[in-house]
Amino acid sequence: MYIASNPAPTFQKKLTRKDYLKHKEYARKLVHEKIEKFNSFYQFKFNRVSIKDTKSRWGSCSIHKNLNFNYKIVLLPERMAQYIVVHELCHLKEFNHSQRFWSLVERTIPEYKEIRGELKIKGIELS
Repeated sequence: MYIASNPAPTFQKKLTRKDYLKHKEYARKLVHEKIEKFNSFYQFKFNRVSIKDTKSRWGSCSIHKNLNFNYKIVLLPERMAQYIVVHELCHLKEFNHSQRFWSLVERTIPEYKEIRGELKIKGIELS
């Protein structure tokens, strides 16, 4: 697993298109592994999974049940990557941030509030 070999990344420079191309396939593999793991519990149906270089989001879920993830997910600690995948998976059932949505997230990520706070502090740029 890629994250295991990069548990606490430090960045000396702003990430570039070259970084995206370098990490994109690692991100795809990681995301598919996490989806398989957590969706074995949730059993949600989805369509496409995409890895992108987004500027302001870790992930998203479209009304067409497509899941999108930022390639920088591979540069995060594993528990944060897991939270992001579960968060987007749960949008397949609850396309909002209602209490029902957060209850779904909490079923597999009980410490989601703490992780969410850490992600807000870390930000998307990671630099």
